[in-house]
Amino acid sequence: MLDWKEIDTVLLDMDGTLLDLHFDNHFWVEHLPRRYAERHGMALTEAAPRLRQAVANQQGTLNWYCLDFWSRTLELDIVGLKREVAHLIALRGDTVAFLQRLATERKQRILITNAHRDSLDLKLLHTRLDQHLDALYSAHDFGQPKEQPTLWQSLQQVTPFDPARTLLIDDNESVLRSAQQFGIRHLITIAQPDSQQPPRDGLAFPAIEQFSALW
Repeated sequence: MLDWKEIDTVLLDMDGTLLDLHFDNHFWVEHLPRRYAERHGMALTEAAPRLRQAVANQQGTLNWYCLDFWSRTLELDIVGLKREVAHLIALRGDTVAFLQRLATERKQRILITNAHRDSLDLKLLHTRLDQHLDALYSAHDFGQPKEQPTLWQSLQQVTPFDPARTLLIDDNESVLRSAQQFGIRHLITIAQPDSQQPPRDGLAFPAIEQFSALW
């Protein structure tokens, strides 16, 4: 699928790419609606659609990923609630082996995630993912989400990379389109970001189920 001689830098998403998306889906779809209903004294059947609409209104913006924003908006300690289900945080099956292989092949390994720094720190605490990366950044460091092509220019200023010799792996196709618009040449998505959901089909970018498929 790839000619690794043409790749120097690998940009990596976190949730749904290196980590199983099940934690995040469970938190936003099941755990948070229950806590929101309890906090505001309403039935779950009322709280869940209200929360879904609030989240949908922010999709594609940095607020969508910002725990400070949601803590204020929902009047809840979002980081504390995430800790309640942190046992669900998990690496995807061959993540570590893949990152180690990249190191052996002398490829630059850069994590760039839309996740808020508090969420990133929680996940690093439970996975030690940072031990297998050369650098890691949150889109919040740049004040814009990965869905904006200008994010990649901002990233390039702090960690230089040649877009023509860069691979981005991300489960979000809006992010991949943004990177494509910027000029990143090699783009791969994840067929099954959430281990508890079936693989996706009809994807616009080449998709893998395991990182081993890239070699």
